[in-house]
Amino acid sequence: MIFDNTNLFSDAQAVTATAASTNVISLNPIATGVVRDIGKGVKIPLLVQVVETFNNLTSLKIDIELDTTETFTPDKTVTLGTFLLAELVAGFMIPWDNIPKGINMNFMRLKYTVTGTAPTTGKITAGIVAAVPSNG
Repeated sequence: MIFDNTNLFSDAQAVTATAASTNVISLNPIATGVVRDIGKGVKIPLLVQVVETFNNLTSLKIDIELDTTETFTPDKTVTLGTFLLAELVAGFMIPWDNIPKGINMNFMRLKYTVTGTAPTTGKITAGIVAAVPSNG
C-alpha cells in the first residue's frame, strides 16, 4: 500500500484510550456553500490497519468524524465498525476499504473509542491509499 502524508489520519498511532486520529484531512471546499460528497463516484481507497496487537480492551469502535471547522464538535459521524479484541492483531485491516458516501464537510478525522480496560499496547496506521491490498 502507498500512503500519502497529506492524507494520513494515523501513523502507527498508539491507541491506549478513546482518542481522535493525530491528523485531520481538509477537504478544501470547491466554493462557499457548495456541498460535495467525496464518497460518490470513483471509489477512494481507505486503509485502517492494526500495526501493533492490542491488549486488555473489550472492543474498539472506529468512526469517521466530519465537521465544517477543525474544532470538531463533530457535525456528523459515520461508523466504520466495532471490532473485538481477538480481531485487533497486527496486520488486521478493517473490512471497509473505501471512503463511504456521505463524506460532505470540510474536515474529517478518525475517532477510536475504547470499550473495556484501557490497552497498554495497540497501534493503528490509517489513511487514504493508492489501493487497499487484498491479501489473497
